[in-house]
Amino acid sequence: MNKKIRTDAVDRLFEAVLSLENKEECYSFFEDLCTVNELLSLSQRYEVATMLSAKKTYLEIAEKTGASTATISRVNRSLNYGNDGYELIFSRTHHVTE
Repeated sequence: MNKKIRTDAVDRLFEAVLSLENKEECYSFFEDLCTVNELLSLSQRYEVATMLSAKKTYLEIAEKTGASTATISRVNRSLNYGNDGYELIFSRTHHVTE
């Protein structure tokens, strides 16, 4: 884990996220917390990760998500060399790609 992000403020943010009980609460909180573009960027990265884990090509991913090859590459690096956060979520959810 990157020690630069381990702060009391980030701990409090994660505690707030963990207190959310359903998708509607997530929408309310994240719409207040993030700009539309920030939220769309986060969801795009998650979509890219899902497609990469399904062995889609960069071209397929870029066409479907609109993500740049730089974003796809960054997400791919996280999947391969990160903290296994995506894999943890994938194991707990039913991520489906087309």
